[in-house]
Amino acid sequence: MLALLADSAANLLKPRMLSEEIAARGFSLHQAPMIAIIILVCALLYAVPKTAVLGAILLTGFLGGAICTHFRLGELFSPPQIVCLTLGILAWGGLYLRDARVRTLLPLMS
Repeated sequence: MLALLADSAANLLKPRMLSEEIAARGFSLHQAPMIAIIILVCALLYAVPKTAVLGAILLTGFLGGAICTHFRLGELFSPPQIVCLTLGILAWGGLYLRDARVRTLLPLMS
């Protein structure tokens, strides 16, 4: 969660600092604030217990898109891909541990 908030803050407050990385991924600098807002909304929805499932679903979509962006650039098993995958696993793992409804829907053992 903190990683997502830090990424959102960096994209929102200091997009010029990330301009080379943003351009290398195929995005323009003026898209950085919108990406930051998307990340922030997903993270906040995940943090609120009543909307955590929606937040996890949206985070999964966002992180999957980030993984696909790196895949498209030929960056297989790159650190950003591994971080995105890890964040997705941690998001669902955390949700699984804190929400009985998720444990009911996705039982690890029968």
